[in-house]
Amino acid sequence: MEFRRLGRSGLNVSEISYGNWLTHGSQVEEDQARACIQAALDVGITTFDTADAYANTAAESVLGRGLKGQRRESLEIFTKVFWPTGPKGPNDKGLSRKHIMESAHASLKRLGTDYVDLYQAHRFDRHTPLEETMVAFADLVRQGKVLYVGVSEWTAEQISRGAALARELHIPLVSNQPQYNMLWRVIEEQVIPTSEREGLSQIVWSPIAQGVLTGKYKPGQAYPEGSRATDEKGGADMVARFLDENVLKRVADLEPLAEQAGLSLAQLAVAWVLQNPNVASAIIGASRPEQVHENVKAAGKKLDADLLKAIDDVLGDVVERDAGLTKSP
Repeated sequence: MEFRRLGRSGLNVSEISYGNWLTHGSQVEEDQARACIQAALDVGITTFDTADAYANTAAESVLGRGLKGQRRESLEIFTKVFWPTGPKGPNDKGLSRKHIMESAHASLKRLGTDYVDLYQAHRFDRHTPLEETMVAFADLVRQGKVLYVGVSEWTAEQISRGAALARELHIPLVSNQPQYNMLWRVIEEQVIPTSEREGLSQIVWSPIAQGVLTGKYKPGQAYPEGSRATDEKGGADMVARFLDENVLKRVADLEPLAEQAGLSLAQLAVAWVLQNPNVASAIIGASRPEQVHENVKAAGKKLDADLLKAIDDVLGDVVERDAGLTKSP
């Protein structure tokens, strides 16, 4: 495993991190989820990402139990706040001071830790003053319950506003967590340049496009049984945008390029996002331990300019680049 600095901070994170969205507490039984967590530890992953909203808080609990007994100082544990949790009452969502404070304390309890390394605003809250949100984060930092602050799927303008307040409050806003992969590049035009200027790194989710970039979805064929495309608990909705026949044909055409590079398609996809210097870590998920062992082999791989151009030539106009698609509800 290799490590990168998160933003302009002194915090090192594993180049590949382990996330449990759509799996722990939902799609995967706990014994299997814990086997995946152990596989991540075994291959040198130290960075673990979750959120209170995943499986309506169950994913945090599973991760907390899976990491129990590990040396806390040797891990970077990330979680998030914004989406509805619990009974989903009027204050069970958003980035108000009330919801942030209550959610943070509940997350710490579920994760079995006194602090999280990174606490992230899971989306931008248009209904709460940004100052209120950032002051609440600052108070958690000063209480020692949060070490660093991040955001997820914020626009370039929102990142700039948040960074300005973070400087005033003297708190470390260090990261953004967007979707980013070969097929989805909407952050490249605005979010990445702004993040570089403001001292934030990207911690990217869906580097293999919900599994589409593994090549397991074949054009004209039924979806594999047990795959995310057949998951009625949320996975099928998320992967649907990438299941266009033209997209699947282009992905299949990437296989010779992966073979030439000595990589599987999934490894090529993860390695691709890590070529961007503003990306600190790529989040992988897994429903089986062998997926962790497979995808982690992308760490440290360098893709030359000719290969990167060949990938662009194959994918062509199926790549989504519209910066306007980065937006909060």
